[in-house]
Amino acid sequence: MKQSKRVNYLAGYSPELLAQVEQLIDNGKLPDYLLSRYGSAHQIGNSKALYQYTLALKNKFLRKSPPLSKVEYDDRIDVIHNALGLHTHISRVQGGKLKAKKEIRVATVFKQAPEAFLRMIVVHELAHIREKEHNKAFYNLCQHMEPDYHQLELDLRLYLTCLDRFGPIY
Repeated sequence: MKQSKRVNYLAGYSPELLAQVEQLIDNGKLPDYLLSRYGSAHQIGNSKALYQYTLALKNKFLRKSPPLSKVEYDDRIDVIHNALGLHTHISRVQGGKLKAKKEIRVATVFKQAPEAFLRMIVVHELAHIREKEHNKAFYNLCQHMEPDYHQLELDLRLYLTCLDRFGPIY
């Protein structure tokens, strides 16, 4: 079965799931599905609030990890090329010491998304503080911080598909 261009965020999912998504799109019910499942958009509208939100999650699950230097929304992140958020580790020599900075950037498109999707992205980027690669340990850590991680990842992909097809719903 050839994959439709309309569900490019769902590459790798089963043909049965893709058919269900196609049916939701064809019937115009994908926005209704997402609205009924996730309600309204969150109120974390600026980078300062995003930093506080991320810091609370980090302090709850990753207390012993190095501090975060910056967390912000970034309109340069290209969701089309599969980047929803970015994590960076910058090391600089200052005097005789090595200073390390850790930063998280979240695509601006998530300023108007349900809080569950923002949480999923933040959890994903926080997990990269401990696990650099997308391996089993990484996904186990994501599930520890967010038990519904995999369902949220699928629904986030549906949300991005919905944005492409129907435009903003929040």
